[in-house]
Amino acid sequence: MIGKNLRCMAALALAANLAFVSPSYLLADNKGQDKKQDKGNDNGGYRTTTPIKHLVIIFQENVSFDHYFGSYPEATNPPNEPKFEAKDNTPAVNGLIQGLIDNNHNHDAKNNIFKPIRLDRSQNYTCSNGHNYTPEQQAFDSGLLDAFPEFTACNPSAFPNVSALGAGIVMGYYDGNTVTAMWNYAQHFAMSDNSFDTNFGPSTPGAINVISGMTGNADPATATNTGSDVVNNSVLNDPDPFYDDCRGSEFVGMSSSNKNIGDLLNAQGITWGWFQGGFTPSSVVAGKAVCATTTNRLDGTPETAYSAHHNPFEYYASTANIHHTPPASLSEIGHNGPANHQYDLSYFQQAALAGDLPAVSYLKANRAQDGHPSNSSPLDEQVFVANTINFLESLPEWDETAVIIAWDDSDGWYDHVAGPLVNPSKSSSDAATGPGNCGGGIGALAGLQSRCGYGPRLPFLVVSPFAKKNFVDNTLTDQSSVIRFIEDNWGLPRIGNGSFDVIAGPIDNMFDFSLNGHRKVFLDPLTGQVVAHQDDQGH
Repeated sequence: MIGKNLRCMAALALAANLAFVSPSYLLADNKGQDKKQDKGNDNGGYRTTTPIKHLVIIFQENVSFDHYFGSYPEATNPPNEPKFEAKDNTPAVNGLIQGLIDNNHNHDAKNNIFKPIRLDRSQNYTCSNGHNYTPEQQAFDSGLLDAFPEFTACNPSAFPNVSALGAGIVMGYYDGNTVTAMWNYAQHFAMSDNSFDTNFGPSTPGAINVISGMTGNADPATATNTGSDVVNNSVLNDPDPFYDDCRGSEFVGMSSSNKNIGDLLNAQGITWGWFQGGFTPSSVVAGKAVCATTTNRLDGTPETAYSAHHNPFEYYASTANIHHTPPASLSEIGHNGPANHQYDLSYFQQAALAGDLPAVSYLKANRAQDGHPSNSSPLDEQVFVANTINFLESLPEWDETAVIIAWDDSDGWYDHVAGPLVNPSKSSSDAATGPGNCGGGIGALAGLQSRCGYGPRLPFLVVSPFAKKNFVDNTLTDQSSVIRFIEDNWGLPRIGNGSFDVIAGPIDNMFDFSLNGHRKVFLDPLTGQVVAHQDDQGH
């Protein structure tokens, strides 16, 4: 009965944004409640190599590392904004030191110079910068990293609070007074300052890479109106998935020879799911799903909830749910069934409250809360991320759970670090080391071109009772490092066949599995500030 009451209270807390939840409830000891049993490192009959039995990947939109963490851990702390003060002995990051700001030479086509500039909390809504495969490489300017205003800056004229910045908008960064929750998660758990977009480019390549590490071998028979979005049968930009009723007029599917992490989990009977806002159809017309549901941003603006090209599993016939068919019952969640592991975001909470949290869960917010400039903001994103983690920490499964917060691409925002070109390419779309070139293309994985990487540096955080505390990891990683962790933790083979998973750096250094698994930090979703916490000793 106690466990059932805790789950019900968790649902109510999530719905109420957790802004007024009693810390005494949040810190209640939920171990051993409901369906949770001590099974060692077992999940679904399959052992894990670490104490982590549940991995939740919160996959957000369009942030470079410098855009969110460039000035970490120093916040400006102006009046009337959430205050952030770093803990003693907070490690430094490879960020925007003052010399780099003062002597920055980023320029536009007219050679006007723009320096990194702090964006205030009131400037949370901005336009979306250019972040396609080629312009991002051009902005890198053969490693000089000085052409962002020329090649990726958006026109902010429609956003009054940033319109005066012009092309300088692309140099903007937030600090701990706006991305307060992200900075607090970094303070209490682990973050990386050396993690990269697997390839250059926008949402679709990033989404595909976080589940397969493999944007090559697209099926030419499914490619329709893709133009420069698919080159050398590699997905460069944002065509919609072929296997989705809610696709637009430009779409493509991946070859049946390509595997993703869902295929590997299915082969071993390990539970998993992709949960996305707006996946439930707003209507069904002639048997075809229509995805017109809207949700509101914090400022009241309605945004279409679902984006087809944000759902990577819909590019694969093996893991797609073409008609957005709901699961036959709640007990199907995580298992094979009519929904084929593709669910509306609301099913994640329902399954977790029923004690059926899948082993691996990918969460994709409604577009109003995914952090993507022009349709969302850091403050909208903060509400989703903090609510989700607060909810997970209230569950009895928390002491065997890890949450990864990752992003799909940089949105073209400035970052001062160029990652190594671990996968060269030579094609008409490349420009990282000169026109038509990204390191010469010799030695590309599986010989596949148009997959230049690593791309821009992105934030990467691990929130878990087993995450190292106030820790900055310098291990070289990328989006496919998420796949590598799943493969290693559940004893799966590598995807291979050109996937970046074979060369991905591990995220293991962000964990300390000698910890007892009790740490929790609850944040106010609106301010991002700590409202309650419990240390590793359960105090």
